[in-house]
Amino acid sequence: MVSRFSGRITGRKFFFSGLLLEGIFLALKEADEAKQMQPAVLAFIGDAVFNLFIRERLIMSKKGTSHRLHILATDYVKAASQSRISKALIDELTEEEAYIFRRGRNAKSATIPKNADVQDYKYATALEALLGYLYITGRRERLNFLMEKAAIIIETNVNGEKNEKE
Repeated sequence: MVSRFSGRITGRKFFFSGLLLEGIFLALKEADEAKQMQPAVLAFIGDAVFNLFIRERLIMSKKGTSHRLHILATDYVKAASQSRISKALIDELTEEEAYIFRRGRNAKSATIPKNADVQDYKYATALEALLGYLYITGRRERLNFLMEKAAIIIETNVNGEKNEKE
C-alpha cells in the first residue's frame, strides 16, 4: 500500500542549536494535518530531532571521542531523563501543545521498554511526539526554546546546581 504525503518539502533558512542552517526540511501545510498523524509517527521524528539537537550541543561544548559523546548523549535522551523533562515543562505548554503531549502519552505502544519504567516511557514518548509536531509544523523557534530548556533541565540537578559530568 502506498501512502500519500500531503505536506511539502521546502528550502528555507532556520536556526538549529544556535546555528543558521539553510536546507530542506519537512513542513506540513496546516497544523491540523499534523494533529491527524499517529502519535508514534510524531514521536519517531521527534526522537531524531532531539537526538540531533543534543549531539550538536555536545560537540560544541565537550571534547572527547565519539564513544564518550555518545555516553554523554544518553544522559539526555534516555526515557527517565525525557520523563523528567516532560514533568518540568508540562505547565509551560500551550493548549495545543498539551493536546499533542497527551496524545503521545496515551498512545498505545507496540513494544515494551526493556530498560525503562513504563510511566517514564509514556512521558518520553509524549515529549518526543510534541517535538515531532513542532518540527513538522515548522515551529522552529518554539522547538528550539523547548529543547534548550530540556537540555538545561538535564544539565541541572535537583538542587538547581549545574551537573559537572565530564
